[in-house]
Amino acid sequence: MRQKHLRTARIIVSVFFLAAFAAIFLDFRESIPTSWVHRIHGLQFIPSLLNFLVIASVSAAGFILVLVLTLLFGRVYCGALCPLGILQDVFTYLSRKTGLKRKFRYTRPLNIMRYGFLALALVSLIFGSLLSVYLLDPYSNFGRIFSDLLRPVVIEMNNLLAGFLEKNNWYFLYKVDHKGFEWREALFPVLMLAVVLWLSLWHGRLFCNTVCPVGTLLGLLSRISLFRIKLDKISCTQCGKCSIVCKSSCISIKEMEVDASRCIDCYNCLKVCPSFSIGYKKALPAKTGIHSDPSKREFLSKSMVYLLAFVGIRKRSRQRENKGSAVIPVVKEYPVSPPGSVSLDHFNTYCTACHLCVTTCPSQVIQPSFLEYGFTGMLQPHLDFSVGFCEYECTKCGEVCPTGAILPLTREDKILAQIGKVNFIMENCVVYTHETSCGSCAEHCPTQAVRMVPYKNGLTIPETHPATCIGCGACEHVCPSKPNKAIYVDGNPVHKVARAPEFKSLDETGSEEFPF
Repeated sequence: MRQKHLRTARIIVSVFFLAAFAAIFLDFRESIPTSWVHRIHGLQFIPSLLNFLVIASVSAAGFILVLVLTLLFGRVYCGALCPLGILQDVFTYLSRKTGLKRKFRYTRPLNIMRYGFLALALVSLIFGSLLSVYLLDPYSNFGRIFSDLLRPVVIEMNNLLAGFLEKNNWYFLYKVDHKGFEWREALFPVLMLAVVLWLSLWHGRLFCNTVCPVGTLLGLLSRISLFRIKLDKISCTQCGKCSIVCKSSCISIKEMEVDASRCIDCYNCLKVCPSFSIGYKKALPAKTGIHSDPSKREFLSKSMVYLLAFVGIRKRSRQRENKGSAVIPVVKEYPVSPPGSVSLDHFNTYCTACHLCVTTCPSQVIQPSFLEYGFTGMLQPHLDFSVGFCEYECTKCGEVCPTGAILPLTREDKILAQIGKVNFIMENCVVYTHETSCGSCAEHCPTQAVRMVPYKNGLTIPETHPATCIGCGACEHVCPSKPNKAIYVDGNPVHKVARAPEFKSLDETGSEEFPF
């Protein structure tokens, strides 16, 4: 059976999706339309599934198409649509081009590990946490690798090149500021990149067939797919060439069988087979049963213990400088989640920490968390006002979120979305501690939630009006008090609607005509 063209088609599709995802996460110039972003993300299994659970719309049902493709042809998603899987293929390809010619061989499946990781993810969902899911989800890991590690490198290279071109009077490139990089938040992406790189170089797609819960779930479905990659036992010469190039190590020449649950449909075997004895065949009904594995139940109970052990770990507070006269510590009861995330519960339930909102945020105020949401919300984005503040009319994070964790807001809804409330500690304010004028917080407040009122000796001091505060954090960001802020935003566990500010016109303020 001649199906060699399938490999060429898969490579074309894979290159397109890898380039598209890389461009989305590295697009620091915001040149890619939001509509394109949603179309590309629509076929990612976990984000599409979560988005469907939030909005229950056919437009968010890309995961159904993935399931249909799997039931028809096996793990096509893993071979051609998953960005992390394609990245592993790139590593393998480059290793061979650089002289590391790795030959694969058939190995038995590591069922205890693969079904254990799947059980861990499912139990995590049962207990209302996505931690185990998004730490293992291939799309989210790809997003964190590109957003947290590669994007700063790309921006720095852009800035170096822009500086060089400026010296030669060429200005088609411009420098871009990058803020908020934290090594603690980068540890997990670095670790995951190292694991994926090592496994892809020496073991092909072992990560996809042992660690990834999406791969294991689709592998279970591929056992009953209508068409599967099979060996023709009559024409096969048992030369072993197909087994040597199989990145999933799932072709047993001795038994003349292909493990459909691990085959990721890369079609490498179709290219090298000299007798055309391997390819898609219609599966026989007698061989569609799924055998149970007793290790699954054992690991399920262990996973429950694991999850319960980490429930309730306290949130982290950032270390601050030890200089200055603002000695009263800032204690925030809740973190601030992005506008449109409805509530902390909603956000933590549906966010997979892919960091697309981190990449898209123009002010870079959305940053990966450490323990702000507790251990089970680690790496999920939050608003870090030490880096920036949420722009008054900006709605980009909700426009690009692929899971529905951040719902899109209109401009009218955004300017009244109260994600937190302002708090003031007078004893930390420079007006109080240094008896000097300031007013930075009031100048940057877009809703008049912070106003300057008479204090003493002709000075003015901030007065807060939480009802009109939207929690944008501009006041906290610009506050000069050290080591603790005098004014800060505490998050709303459930987002509210702020009261519309009453802006006075020029006539109402009694302003005079232009004096000169």
